Amino acid sequence: MVGQDREKSEREVKGVDPLEFRKVMSRFATGVTVVTTRTPDGKPHGLTANAFMSVSLHPPLVLVSIDKKTDTHGYLDKARAFCVNVLKEGHREISDRFASKHPNKFEGVSHSTKHTGAPVLEDALAWIDCRVVDRFEGGDHTLFLGEVVGLEYRGGRPLLFYGGKYGKLSHENGSESGESGAS
Repeated sequence: MVGQDREKSEREVKGVDPLEFRKVMSRFATGVTVVTTRTPDGKPHGLTANAFMSVSLHPPLVLVSIDKKTDTHGYLDKARAFCVNVLKEGHREISDRFASKHPNKFEGVSHSTKHTGAPVLEDALAWIDCRVVDRFEGGDHTLFLGEVVGLEYRGGRPLLFYGGKYGKLSHENGSESGESGAS
C-alpha cells in the first residue's frame, strides 16, 4: 500500500498546475529583500527576492534562490558575491523597481559597498554581504549559498509579502527603536 501511495503522490506532483503552485506558495508570508551584485564592468545590479533563508550560524551561511532567466543570475554567478538587503515598511517603491525591467534600478537609491563590492542599500532595514561558496541547481532557479562576511541591522519594521500583496506587522513585535548592530 505504501508503494502505491508514493506512486500516486509522485504522479500528483508531476501534474501540479504552476499557477496553483504559485497560489499555494503565496500563503507563506515572507520578508522582502533586494539581492544585489556587480556586473563584470562593475555596475551595480539587483533584483527583488523573497526566496532567502538563513542556513547556518557556524559558519554563518545564507541562501538565495535566483531565477536562471534573470540578468542578475549571470552577474551573481560571475561576481561570486552578493548582498541581501532587507527592505522595511515604506520601501514598496524600491521593491517594485527592483522587480521590474527599470533600465536604471539604482537611480535615486543611495548605496555603498562594504566587504564584497556588492551594493548595500543605505536605507535597508538590514544587509548581509556574502561571498558565494557553493551553488545548487533547483529547477528553473539556482540556489546560491553565501558565506556572510559582513552584516548590519537598523531599527524599523520589515516590509512583508503575503498572498501576492505587500503587508506590515499588525502587532508590536517589530522593532521601532533605533537599536542597531553591525559587524
